[in-house]
Amino acid sequence: MISLATRRCPSRVKLMDLTSWVIAPLLLGSFGVFGLYKLLQRLRSRAYIQDAVVVITGATSGLGKECAKVFHAAGARLVLCGRSEERLEDLVRELGRIRGRSTQTHKPHTVIFDLSDVDAVTSAGEQILRLVGRVDILINNAGISYRGTILDTAVSVDRIVMDTNYFGPVALTKALLPAMIKNRRGHIVAISSVQGKISIPFRSAYAASKHATQAFFDCLRAEIEPYEIDVTVVSPGYIQTNLSLNAVTEDGSKYGVMDKNTAEGRTAADVAHIILNAVGERRKEVMVAGVVPTLAVYLRTLAPKIFFTIMAARARKERKVKDS
Repeated sequence: MISLATRRCPSRVKLMDLTSWVIAPLLLGSFGVFGLYKLLQRLRSRAYIQDAVVVITGATSGLGKECAKVFHAAGARLVLCGRSEERLEDLVRELGRIRGRSTQTHKPHTVIFDLSDVDAVTSAGEQILRLVGRVDILINNAGISYRGTILDTAVSVDRIVMDTNYFGPVALTKALLPAMIKNRRGHIVAISSVQGKISIPFRSAYAASKHATQAFFDCLRAEIEPYEIDVTVVSPGYIQTNLSLNAVTEDGSKYGVMDKNTAEGRTAADVAHIILNAVGERRKEVMVAGVVPTLAVYLRTLAPKIFFTIMAARARKERKVKDS
C-alpha cells in the first residue's frame, strides 16, 4: 500500500525542480546586473576624477595628505594648499614616487596660505585660478580642533577655531565658485565631522564650527543645484591623525595630547579612499563613523532627552578625570 506522503513526493520533486530552474537564473542574473552596475559605477568614478583639477586644503598632514595620495594616484591634477612651503614640497616629492596603476599622474602645484586669514584665502583663490585656469573639485579639508570648558575659554579662541574651520572654507569656496558656475562644472567637498551633527562636552568651539559648516554647505547644495555643481559633506568620526595633538585649549595653547579615541580611530588612508569614492559617485553626504556615534546622531533627533542625559553624564565623568 502506497502512503499519501509517497504519492505526493514526485509532485514535490517536480515543484522543487521548477523552482530551481526559475530562481537560480534570476539570482544569477541579479548578481550579474549588480556586478555590471558596480563596474559601470567605478568606470564613471574613474573618468570623473582623472585629469580633474582638485584643490586640497590642509594637504601637508593627516587626512589632507592621504587625500592627496589617493587623488594623485587616480590621475587628478592637484593643487596642494597649506601653511608650510617646505612640507608641501616634501609632499610633492613623495607624490612623484607614486604612480597610478592604469592612469597617468601629474605633478602637483602648491599654494601657500593661512586658512584663518580670510583676505589671504581670497587672494589664494585668485592665485589658484591664475595657476590652473579652472577648479573642478575643491576639498575643504584643513581644520583645527579644540579642548576646553566654555566657562574658561576666551572668545578669541572661539574666533580662531571658527576662522579656520568655517570662515576660511567659506571664503575659499566663494572665491572659486563664480568660475565653477561660469564653466557649469564643479564639485565642492566639505570635510565636516560627526560633531557637525551632535555636540559633545568640552568641544564647544569645534562642534560649533562644524555645525556652521554643515548648515552652510547644505544651503549651498540647494542654491547651486541649477548650475550642475555638486556639494558633498563628509562627516567622519575619530581618525588617526594629529588633530587632538594640535588642538587649541582655553587660552589658545596647544593641547598636546593624543586622545584614546583618536588613537583608536579609522586610519586616514581608509577615510581618504572613502572620500575618493564618494566624490567619484557624486554623493551628497557621507558619514564615516562607527555604530555608537551613528546611533548618537539618530538619538539626538528621535530621543533628545535621553541624548542630553547621556551627554551630561559624560561631562561629569570627564570633569572628574580632569580634576583628579
